[in-house]
Amino acid sequence: MKVLFVHQNFPGQFKHLAPALLRAGHDVRAMAIGGAGLPQVPMVRYAVARGSTRDIHPLAADFETKLIRADACAAAALRLKREGYTPDVIFANPGWGENLYLKDVWPEAKLLALLEFFYAARGLDVNFDAEFANTDIGNAARVRTKNANLLLTLDSMDWGVSPTQFQHGTMPRAYRDRISVIFDGIDTEVVRPNAAATVNVNGKTLHAGEEVLTFVNRNLEPYRGYHQFMRALPRILRERPNAEVLIVGGDDVSYGAKAPEGRTWKQIFLDEVQADLDPARVHFLGRIPYDAYLNVLRVSRCHVYLTYPFVLGWSCIEAMSAGCLVVGSATAPVQEVIKHGANGLLVDFFDHRALADNVIGVLAQPEKYAPMRASARATAVERYDLESQCLPRQLRLIEQLAAGTVGTP
Repeated sequence: MKVLFVHQNFPGQFKHLAPALLRAGHDVRAMAIGGAGLPQVPMVRYAVARGSTRDIHPLAADFETKLIRADACAAAALRLKREGYTPDVIFANPGWGENLYLKDVWPEAKLLALLEFFYAARGLDVNFDAEFANTDIGNAARVRTKNANLLLTLDSMDWGVSPTQFQHGTMPRAYRDRISVIFDGIDTEVVRPNAAATVNVNGKTLHAGEEVLTFVNRNLEPYRGYHQFMRALPRILRERPNAEVLIVGGDDVSYGAKAPEGRTWKQIFLDEVQADLDPARVHFLGRIPYDAYLNVLRVSRCHVYLTYPFVLGWSCIEAMSAGCLVVGSATAPVQEVIKHGANGLLVDFFDHRALADNVIGVLAQPEKYAPMRASARATAVERYDLESQCLPRQLRLIEQLAAGTVGTP
């Protein structure tokens, strides 16, 4: 079977699946603009031939960038076709538009789309947080137009896959019966508790089992509740004078609006509470290597994960797999994974006082929450493990799609 992966920054979400297909003896290739690639996976790189149009209508700008990338990707695909290559399955992340014309290049190929999120002007992430609301009709129009690329993908795909039930539920109803729910997968043998783990920070060595509070995201921003976490910190530190706080994340923006010109969300909300913090106990680690990040989770007595109703971050499942007691936001993506009082604790996203209450309780009585930690780890292994759960289902889906049997009883 010939499988072609398409991702702007390959391997992206395909870093485990592509090698697994190779090990199974399949012909695996990839197309991408960037990314580090993978050993033994031939990569066709393509470059856009032009930039965006000056003075284009603002509502059309995002879609035009995707069309430009789709055009470049299709041109590279045509070169492959002329060389005699035709894939059986194309597995694409459609977020940047590259896949739009690939079914026109290879009509006989099966297109499988990784469907992460379908935007809505109401009811999901947009205007969820009144502090940053933009109810202007122009913003609603922008959000609606943002879906144009994905609608074309939904119309042309043979099948789709979404990582979680929540993400699946954001897709238009007309397409949901052609979308499987399969998580990307966490290697729970790698991401596991380690009682000997340590983290060295600012002249201190923190050990697993000590009073360590952790917060992790790719970037420190409102979409992932950074502002609510910071607002809870002064009271937590006041009531837990021995607690140390490890904060992992960059200064950029992954989701949502940028910070005001010349500032970062990290600094804005640090400034808001800085006078009430003990700087010797609050450690901003920035972006760190994966192994170092895992040790942050392993030394954590309490881990906070907050998010708007949006894509669930891998770090939530990784924290559970590492045996963390997660205090999470009672928002739909987190509620799918964490059941309050069973494998973690949930609080209202906007109630930083309740967040502080729960964190203080966990830091004060670690033995009380040991069964929840074990349950969190069990949830990660039983539902989200890469080798036993996610990879086999992904491989089976691709094989069924190639055989034309997907979706049949």
